[in-house]
Amino acid sequence: MKKVYEILRPAVMCFFIMTVICGIIYTIAVTGVAQVLFPQQANGSIVKVTLKDGTKKDYGSELIAQEFTKREYLIGRPMGTTNLSPVSDEQKNIVKNRIKWWHEFDPNNKKEIPIDLITASGSGVDPNITLQAAKFQVSRISKERGLSEDKVRETIDKYTTRRLLGFLGEPSVNVLKVNLSLDDLI
Repeated sequence: MKKVYEILRPAVMCFFIMTVICGIIYTIAVTGVAQVLFPQQANGSIVKVTLKDGTKKDYGSELIAQEFTKREYLIGRPMGTTNLSPVSDEQKNIVKNRIKWWHEFDPNNKKEIPIDLITASGSGVDPNITLQAAKFQVSRISKERGLSEDKVRETIDKYTTRRLLGFLGEPSVNVLKVNLSLDDLI
């Protein structure tokens, strides 16, 4: 009968070797490649703004949503995730409450509310909305800011990402960038 040491030694050695390879070497290699090839994305795609006094301020990430709730801003998708069935009563009530919120928030807008403004994304932190959802909000933003609707549309178009290769995916609008631009910060 083998000693316990002879049986455990290969398992413990394998554990330590795999920990070094997968936990240290691989992590350093992936982080290093990301820093060299994609430094902006690897560091969180932070939107930095130089203010009038020359100081720089971080306003958030292009990749993670920030919540805007003031009438003069473009409003993004609802924050938070859910694993509720789309046909569950609880999900229906959540959507119903969000529709009610939109009607109270923008009572003059009688258009149908785009689905991405009343349902959360899979991650719950999607920084983008559809072009349809952005255009749905143009009139309210224009009125609140005293800007022409064309100026608001122009700003939205500036921060709209088109389809990849002209046919993959849907155009999307980065909510943070539109709002910073409307505030004349970028």
